[in-house]
Amino acid sequence: MNLSYWEQKEWLENIDFAIVGSGIVGLSTALFLKQRFPKSNIIILEKGILPQGASTKNAGFACFGSLSEILEDLKTHSENEILELVQSRVQGLQLLRESIGDDNLDFRAYGGYELFLEKESAVYENCLEKMSEINALLFSVFKADIYHLVPDRFQFSKVKKKYIYNKFEGQLDTGKMMHALLKKVQNLGIKILNNVTVEFYKDTNHLVQIKTDAFEFNAKKLILTTNGFTNALLPIDLSPARAQVLITKPIQNLEIKGTFHMDCGYYYFRNIDQRILLGGGRNLDIEGETTAYFATTKKIQTKLERLLKELILPNKDFEIDQCWSGIMGVGSQKKPLVFQASERVFVGARMGGMGIAIGCGIGKRLSEILDN
Repeated sequence: MNLSYWEQKEWLENIDFAIVGSGIVGLSTALFLKQRFPKSNIIILEKGILPQGASTKNAGFACFGSLSEILEDLKTHSENEILELVQSRVQGLQLLRESIGDDNLDFRAYGGYELFLEKESAVYENCLEKMSEINALLFSVFKADIYHLVPDRFQFSKVKKKYIYNKFEGQLDTGKMMHALLKKVQNLGIKILNNVTVEFYKDTNHLVQIKTDAFEFNAKKLILTTNGFTNALLPIDLSPARAQVLITKPIQNLEIKGTFHMDCGYYYFRNIDQRILLGGGRNLDIEGETTAYFATTKKIQTKLERLLKELILPNKDFEIDQCWSGIMGVGSQKKPLVFQASERVFVGARMGGMGIAIGCGIGKRLSEILDN
């Protein structure tokens, strides 16, 4: 790109903080940095027209983990680690709500439900057996029992007739959330450049030299908040994980309200605008879905449509309106990565599919380990 004197001077000189990625973490980092350092010059570089990854492509769950998911995580995490994870999700979501406001999030406290197929008796019975134990583990976070058994009220098919209910779970409008975050950040004078891909950087211990596909510039500090794409710039314990989603056209007299989990969190659905949004199925092809390439596949979309027809909406006519995919960042542990990579480079990545719950909190943590 052939930059003019004005473009170079106004947008790319005397940069205090350069942030890569305009998702929840990147925008939150910028927001809290500006609060700490009001006179700082901050620029955000985003490779997409809109935030890429998962921030504008997720299902809008304000969740902390289903019971079966937590029990599965206990196989590879200690009880203290699980407690810390859930605590960070609760605190992060509260911070997001305080920072943006429930009206701007269209936050709805409908609660969350975990469903079990009729054939999943072993998993179901194990969850019932362990429910009081997990409630006790998480009591210090919620000051109440989080999981309860409730009777069927939605007439789903082929599932156990009692669900596990979590009254603390909610849902929000992902588009409104990101629009509000973008507006708040830009109103503070923070610059966002879209369609710019960072290709390489070098920490010289005096400043960071940053090369993009359009121009080169220097910054005092560089913050990488690209989650599932971070390995393109810095090798860390992280893999991209694609999640596929579909949404129906509006359905008359739709009475389903809430967020719903199945199969240890691998499937999830909710109501939105008289529609059903359904996602998941990554476990059908873990290898194929370990990719940073946006696409939908016939195998997974067919499974999602079958779930809609046979389980979620067995007695209703519906049409699929849209389908899409998002890219998450996962690793050997659920704990997110927040660290200083070198003298002037910092990282916040590996949201593990919990970006809505923890993204704002990760941004705050990043802002606190940075100096002007």
